[in-house]
Amino acid sequence: MAMGTKRGREQQEVLFYATERAEAPGHPFYQELNRVLEEAKFDGFCERECAKFYHSKLGRPSLAPGVYFRALLIGFFEGIGSERGIAWRVADSLSLRHFLKYGLNEATPDHVTISRTRRLFDEGTHQAVFTFVLGEVAKRGLLKGKTIGIDATSLEANAAMKSIVRRDTGESYMEYLRRLAQEAGLEGSDEDLRRADRKRKKKASNEEWRNPHDPDAEVTKMKDGSTHFAYKAEQAVDLDTGAIVAITTHSGATGDCTSLETTLPEAGVAIANQIATPTANGQHKVHERGLQEAVTDKGYHSDRTLQTMASAGVRSYIPAPKQPRNWDGKAEEKAAFDANRRRVTGERGKGLLKRRGEFLERPFAHQYETGGMRRVHVRGLINVAKRVLLQAAACNLALIMRSLTKAGTPRGLAERSLAILGVISWLWSTLEGHQAAHRRSLVKNTTIAGCRWLRPRSCGSSSVCRKMAV
Repeated sequence: MAMGTKRGREQQEVLFYATERAEAPGHPFYQELNRVLEEAKFDGFCERECAKFYHSKLGRPSLAPGVYFRALLIGFFEGIGSERGIAWRVADSLSLRHFLKYGLNEATPDHVTISRTRRLFDEGTHQAVFTFVLGEVAKRGLLKGKTIGIDATSLEANAAMKSIVRRDTGESYMEYLRRLAQEAGLEGSDEDLRRADRKRKKKASNEEWRNPHDPDAEVTKMKDGSTHFAYKAEQAVDLDTGAIVAITTHSGATGDCTSLETTLPEAGVAIANQIATPTANGQHKVHERGLQEAVTDKGYHSDRTLQTMASAGVRSYIPAPKQPRNWDGKAEEKAAFDANRRRVTGERGKGLLKRRGEFLERPFAHQYETGGMRRVHVRGLINVAKRVLLQAAACNLALIMRSLTKAGTPRGLAERSLAILGVISWLWSTLEGHQAAHRRSLVKNTTIAGCRWLRPRSCGSSSVCRKMAV
């Protein structure tokens, strides 16, 4: 298959329209976002990165890589998690057609084309797009890189608990219950077995059970107390600006201390690459400044984590759980523990922990709550990682848009415009009320005093009214 390109899709629009074309309220936001991407030459970068997946000439031209990545970015801005929903929304919106550079007489990509393109591009290509957007964030001064916060959240997988099977025998849960009843010499219907199973002490262990449709997902207890198959997304966020510098995806039951060993080095490399400056020979010189501090919650506290950060030259700010410790023969561990506790209890440590709650929880809310990806609609760790990377890239683009338009989504821009109109309407009605009060006061003073040159009294209800009184 040959690769579709932006230039290959360019066409002359019709010169005359029978009627004026309608424009949706989302146009201003997407026009500004399109301008940002055009200035960064986003489509050209995507085509260069994806050229290796296509034949140079043979085959029908594919979906342009820039269109594919833009379509998944739309999922974040419109709050749509599934590729099918994105395809429907694009086909239904004039604003999104314009953003994807599709004419009124062109068919927009369907969900099959989008999902096939996702499977074609590897995870490294999606990582390259995320890094490209992070570079645009750094160019605008929205990346400091000195202090980062690391946190993780669970994403519900596209797999049902009722579909679990045994890892050793491949039995479904009902087949497993029937075998237990047969071994115990019991008889009954499936409903009787389920009723008896409610009283049995049990645990859905990942060592014993799996989902045949999504083997990478793991049984996880969610924050609301329910149990689902899930994935874990962990990200590092700049605590000075809120930019996401690195994001990794793991199975749902992966421990925080284990996933940190992957996220922290990626964050350090990303920050070092973004703050590096090119030299005369084409190489890059890394500044002495860079990643210096890391802030997490107490779930990441362990001796191995503290020693890893200390060996990497990163100061840790991790609250320690209150429990007795035996330090016999653990001099290095105790030194790292005491240094971390001293930093956490200091004034700067307390301030960083407060900032962590603001800058770490907010991107999660934007990406997975309003962004519509609290439940993923793809299967497999690699596919989930691709979606999570582009969701984080869109969140960084929203940070750029917020610095330009004071709104990070089309809905936010519309709500901001309505708020401004509301303030203007309130001011107008307030001034109208004060002017009416002044006219009534003027008529009353003239009638009583018999002199129309008498200065009218102000109602004194506000500073605006007092200033208008002459």
